[in-house]
Amino acid sequence: MNRAAIFLGFDFGGARIGVAAGQAITASATPIATIPAERGTPAWTQVDRLIAEWQPTALVVGIPVHLDGTEQAGTLAARRFADALAARYGLPVHTADERLTSRSAAAEIRTARSAGHRRRTRKGDVDRMAARIILEDWLATRYGDDD
Repeated sequence: MNRAAIFLGFDFGGARIGVAAGQAITASATPIATIPAERGTPAWTQVDRLIAEWQPTALVVGIPVHLDGTEQAGTLAARRFADALAARYGLPVHTADERLTSRSAAAEIRTARSAGHRRRTRKGDVDRMAARIILEDWLATRYGDDD
């Protein structure tokens, strides 16, 4: 795959879906959006806009599992979302283990606030940051330090 390729990562949730954009050259990502969802159905027009704007090569969806790796209540819904993305956009959709990403994202936000970042935390902040972590972890396993 092209190392300059752009990827969008998604942290799927029933009420909100965090989105991050990243690229393979640095295996890094940036949180870019939180898309509202109603009972797991995203605001597709917002997803459409992000796909048109970023023109990704592929998409990455975080799949929630328990710490022991077994599936949980949200696993099937996240897989359905991944399937819907593939059908709607005709892009490759990869899945990634998202264990503890929301907890890690919340910890990063707390650390930033204690270091002087004073912006009020908004509902979608954790979702966007979790999407960044999911995408960066996925990129690192494929593109990180292979020199």
